[in-house]
Amino acid sequence: MPSSAPASESLGTGLVVAIDGPSGSGKSSTSRGVAARLGLRYLDTGAMYRGITWWMLREGVDVHDPEAVAARAGDPAIVSGTDPLAPTITVEGVDVAEAIRGEDVTGSVSPVSAVPEVRARLVALQREAIAADGGIVVEGRDIGSVVAPDAPVKVFLTADAAARAVRRAAEEGGSDVSATEASLLARDKIDSGRTVSPLVRADGAVHIDTTPHTLDEVIDLVVALVEAVEAPA
Repeated sequence: MPSSAPASESLGTGLVVAIDGPSGSGKSSTSRGVAARLGLRYLDTGAMYRGITWWMLREGVDVHDPEAVAARAGDPAIVSGTDPLAPTITVEGVDVAEAIRGEDVTGSVSPVSAVPEVRARLVALQREAIAADGGIVVEGRDIGSVVAPDAPVKVFLTADAAARAVRRAAEEGGSDVSATEASLLARDKIDSGRTVSPLVRADGAVHIDTTPHTLDEVIDLVVALVEAVEAPA
């Protein structure tokens, strides 16, 4: 399908597009592409969880001790930029966009994210961002189910584990695909099994398997869902 021109003037100013799914399913690229195409803001909630994990590690907090993590969850100032062409994330004024993609953070983000106090803190920040002026595309694992259950457009992206591993390994500069797949599956188990805000397909979410599609095709599919919701009756 051909690409659409930016259509921000025709979209509702409070429009929320919730895009959930496991790691490697294409959430970030799709969400940024949809936001840029439609002139919407963009929020990467995963970066927020990685940001607070980075801070916990820097502060010497034992990330495998839920009580220790909970006690510090409210401390760091976390600010997310919402420009889909140049998203930013700072923690205590430090640009951590690159640091949060390191192996130490990747290996620690799941236990930190499972702590209820962390989720409550970041969900509050996410809702503040959503409530600001202008429509927004929000990506994560519990956006349609917890953060913005009333979002008019909810999408749940998936992909075959092997395809996800290839994509993530490429993003990480050629990591071992087998090891990456094992890591993704382990995180899936943690994210789907946690007590608070588990990774689930939200009620009313449209499921898109990205495995057979190019990025542009997936963006087109989501844009079509948005335009169908926004079209006059």
